[in-house]
Amino acid sequence: MENDISTLVTAAASIGFVHTVLGPDHYLPFVAMSKSGQWSIIKTAIITFICGVGHVAGSIVLGLLGVSLGLALGKLEALESFRGDLAAWGLIILGLLYTAWGVLHALRNRPHVHAHIHKDGEHEHLHEHVDEHGHIHKVKGKALFSPWALFIIFVFGPCESLIPLLMYPASEGSTMGLVLVTLVFAIATIGTMLVIVLGASYGIKMIPMKKLERFTHAIAGVTIFLCGVSIQFLGL
Repeated sequence: MENDISTLVTAAASIGFVHTVLGPDHYLPFVAMSKSGQWSIIKTAIITFICGVGHVAGSIVLGLLGVSLGLALGKLEALESFRGDLAAWGLIILGLLYTAWGVLHALRNRPHVHAHIHKDGEHEHLHEHVDEHGHIHKVKGKALFSPWALFIIFVFGPCESLIPLLMYPASEGSTMGLVLVTLVFAIATIGTMLVIVLGASYGIKMIPMKKLERFTHAIAGVTIFLCGVSIQFLGL
């Protein structure tokens, strides 16, 4: 049994890493919202971590519940598939709403010319009325585009590959194996999310985007929308 558990733990680490890297929804929404919301690296890390925990915890709870009730693997995978559809459509709807708001935000803050009269004559100056309080999470006092929307979606987001990994130690009555596989998968998944998100967020902050600054909300919305589309229709 020890050799089997060792193999499962190795598989859990590998699958958690690959599962995350191949799923753009695990990191692109966080990178995009970090840029548009001007989050600090610490805030980006905290939000990514919390959403990652919710993402993995949802499947762990479902898997353990299925094991305790004696549900077949096929039924659990069907539930995971249904949860995946909910998460994908959640990203699509959030992305569309955010894109629409981002476009309005960009149009409202487009550069324009004002005439100013000085002692030495009249001059024209280019102005951008950037709404300093119009962040992603503050629109007319309502958290319409709060990072918590991502958390809710990620709780529904399935980790299909985790369920089969849980079934074997559970069927063998190995509590230690169940705990180890769960922890290793969670660490691999959340750790990979953090590395990719923080690395990409730091890199983007180094790129000058002055001309595109007012479009960052719309770009973030399109990014989230495309992540949802890639899951629902491309199977990523």
